[in-house]
Amino acid sequence: MAKTEQKSPLSAKYAAQGQEKDESDYPDLDQIALPVHLVGSGTLDRLIESARDYARHATAENTHKAYAQDWADFSRWCRRRGADPLPPSSELIGLYLADLAAPQDHCPGLAASSIERRLSGLGWAYRQRGFVLERKNRHITTVLAGIRRKHARPPHQKEALGPSDIHAMLATLPFDLRGLRDRAILLIGYAGGLRRSEIISLDVGHDDTLDSAGWIEILDDGVLLTLNTKTGWREVEIGRGSSDQTCPVHALEQWLHFGKIHAGPVFVAVSRDSNHALGKRLNDRHVARLIKRTVHDAGLRPELSEAERLKLYSGHSLRAGLASSAEVDERYVQKQLGHASAEMTRRYQRQRDRFRVNLTKAAGL
Repeated sequence: MAKTEQKSPLSAKYAAQGQEKDESDYPDLDQIALPVHLVGSGTLDRLIESARDYARHATAENTHKAYAQDWADFSRWCRRRGADPLPPSSELIGLYLADLAAPQDHCPGLAASSIERRLSGLGWAYRQRGFVLERKNRHITTVLAGIRRKHARPPHQKEALGPSDIHAMLATLPFDLRGLRDRAILLIGYAGGLRRSEIISLDVGHDDTLDSAGWIEILDDGVLLTLNTKTGWREVEIGRGSSDQTCPVHALEQWLHFGKIHAGPVFVAVSRDSNHALGKRLNDRHVARLIKRTVHDAGLRPELSEAERLKLYSGHSLRAGLASSAEVDERYVQKQLGHASAEMTRRYQRQRDRFRVNLTKAAGL
């Protein structure tokens, strides 16, 4: 019989009540409740929603969605095989990981890095349900080690956008309100080396909205972004460009002026006639769609098929572009991108620096 993992007191309570092990019997990811003797007392009821909100913000929204999808996928996999996802079983998890690497339906397997991220999602989901998944159990570690050894792939990075690429993409945008907004998104994202979530989470002022993760301050020399990222608070300085056509600060000022945006989210939806800025904050998927659309319209990498081009570029192409293109000391690039280590910054710069130093010729060959 398969050995199950350690239970927390919460999961033990469910077992003691003799309830059937079904997903719905366990706490929802956001469920925070009061002890029975305090329910309805009014003493702490008003704090429940605040506590739930803080719990939701403990994990980035996109990470939360990815983890929820990981759990849903694992649950479907278990149902199709007549297995129970609860409580966690290291043997069952090991079989699941093996199937992800080499699916029985002959579909392409996931990369080792994707499988490890999937495992992190399952560990998080189990914790929310009161269980502990022992990732160091040999049934998991040995399978993972074999997957890394047998299915190792070189790291894949999205194509970085260079200055000429950005110029070509900007040229495809109209000069209506929607075009002004999208021009500001591309330039601010590129010059700031920002993640797409960081771009759309900006507010005009401090504490303008509850879902903000930063704000802007336009100064004479540029714009200062204050960001609350997954690694903490950081400031990003974006200086003014050499011309108004490619200046990120000018593009931002134009968008805010003609969009009549004085508070709240910086980047919002636009009416269908492109005459009015609406108050609704854009979704971060808009940034990815904008990049793919302008890459296509600009005709970048014409030697590739349309499908290959769409796969090659994403929201991360803006962030990678700054690191690959800026000819400055790596310390400044590292600070701008918010990297904890210089090694992460160098990953972006290696592609730029390929063959810059020819050791073959230097060796006299």
